[in-house]
Amino acid sequence: MEARPQIVCLCGSTRFAQEFRALNRSLTLAGAIVVAPAEFGHPGDQITDEQKTALGALHLAKIDLADRVLVVNPGGYIGESTRREISYAHQTGKPVEYTDAPGSAVTP
Repeated sequence: MEARPQIVCLCGSTRFAQEFRALNRSLTLAGAIVVAPAEFGHPGDQITDEQKTALGALHLAKIDLADRVLVVNPGGYIGESTRREISYAHQTGKPVEYTDAPGSAVTP
């Protein structure tokens, strides 16, 4: 019997939609199951505060499902929501990796 594929949860600012798509594709082609933010907030989208809160809770549940977390942070950028997700991942014992070194961020 084959081992189940690794589940990777992508976290990061949704402003990096292109980077999310590229990582999702490469990880999926490598045989991983990828879970990512549910909403990218395209211009014109109407997301209420209640919906934003629900999406945040849903993303924490995705972290619970994952074997590891990969933070999409071009230039080292990590926003408030992503910091909360990283903290949650650490609290639940999930390994956390980054696409770019954290801490050297420039605000996009």
